[in-house]
Order: sequence, then C-alpha cells, then structure tokens
Amino acid sequence: MSDLMPEPAAVPGEQERTTGPAPDPAAPAPLGVVRTPTGNAEVDARLERLADADHLPADGHIEVYEDVHGGLRDALTALDARPAPAPVPAPMPSYNNRS
Repeated sequence: MSDLMPEPAAVPGEQERTTGPAPDPAAPAPLGVVRTPTGNAEVDARLERLADADHLPADGHIEVYEDVHGGLRDALTALDARPAPAPVPAPMPSYNNRS
C-alpha cells in the first residue's frame, strides 16, 4: 500500500477464511423458496415445476421459467374463455289433430 493509506490490521481468523477453496458461484443451489399450494391442481403442478430450477445451473433456469410461465398463462387464459353455448334442444314435434 502507499504511505497515504496504511494497510488494514489483520483480523483473527481472516487468513483461514481466505486460503480455503473458494465456493463455485456457478454451482446449482436450492433457493429455498416456499411454494404454497393454491388449490388449483394445474397451477400447483406448474409451481412445483419451479423446483426443477434448484438443481440446474443458472443458464438452465430459463427453460424451466418459460415452461412455467407458459403453463400459468394457459391456465389464466382458460379462465377467461367463454364456455360454449349450450345446445338448443330440438323443438318437440307438434301433433295437430285437425280432422
């Protein structure tokens, strides 16, 4: 260091922390995010799919996120879809007795 900036004092245990192997920042690690069930089986299945990202490296997350996003979007779209109109019953034949 320079004369203007003195070297920091050694902190006990500092040497031990910096000389060990550095953790691999790219290694997959679970985020520990709790997924609370919604009660909708389709949505819950998509949310559970997010757990697959916990075991993938970061560059593999996008595939999982896109899959989950697409499934949730489809589930929401299905809620907005209007049900098909009920079939109109055929008219009953009329019997006129005009004799």
